Amino acid sequence: MEETGGVGGASAYGASLAGGSFDFQKFAKQPHTIVRFLSWIFSIVVFSCITAEGFVNNPHSSYAHCVFNQNDSACHYAVGIGIIAFLACFFFLLLDAYMPLMSNAKERKYAVMADLGFSGVWTFLWFVCFCLLASQWSRTLDVSGFPQDAARATIAFSFFSIATWGILTYFALGRYRRGVADVTQSIYAEPPPEQHTPYPPTYAPSAYTPTTYSPYPSSAPDDFQQPPFTPSTITTTQPQGDYQPPNY
Repeated sequence: MEETGGVGGASAYGASLAGGSFDFQKFAKQPHTIVRFLSWIFSIVVFSCITAEGFVNNPHSSYAHCVFNQNDSACHYAVGIGIIAFLACFFFLLLDAYMPLMSNAKERKYAVMADLGFSGVWTFLWFVCFCLLASQWSRTLDVSGFPQDAARATIAFSFFSIATWGILTYFALGRYRRGVADVTQSIYAEPPPEQHTPYPPTYAPSAYTPTTYSPYPSSAPDDFQQPPFTPSTITTTQPQGDYQPPNY
């Protein structure tokens, strides 16, 4: 379902982190591409049936009314949902084709999140459309002269659109989860950067061992301590030699 792998082996949201090339055959065989193409076809059927045969003239009025219980709001709602779904499918098909060429994982993340959000919202809107059309058609009493096949086809393909857009939501959610897991795995797989310190290895702060000193006073002899001052006895000595001082 996803495009994985690529340059360096790391991938994010279906494409390599370093970018890749577009493979049309692989792109066309992806499940979410097939389902999106079906959603595109279903939206065409819904709004084309209503715009072509969804409004008929009332025998008592020259104004064209919606075939669904003459509720023009129901027809306008279905046409609006169908046209926007048609344009969105075309846009997301181009975005899926461009996805492998994106080199920024954050851009892929935003693209997948947009697909996830839009698909989820349109799944709900198609459900509302189906319920509205089915309810209004069941309340239509006089169906003579109405294009019943077109009305039933509109209801049927509205129901099919619920399934296809729900599957697209599921695929987008899976792509988002796998993309986050791939990015997280690639981040933790990188080796930590080397720590550079201004100290040489032998003089690193972790290898320095401070000198320990014994507390003062110490019982051990200190070779550098001077002896205490003691008075010395002055002795007079007679000069040696033949010289004798004169007596006065």
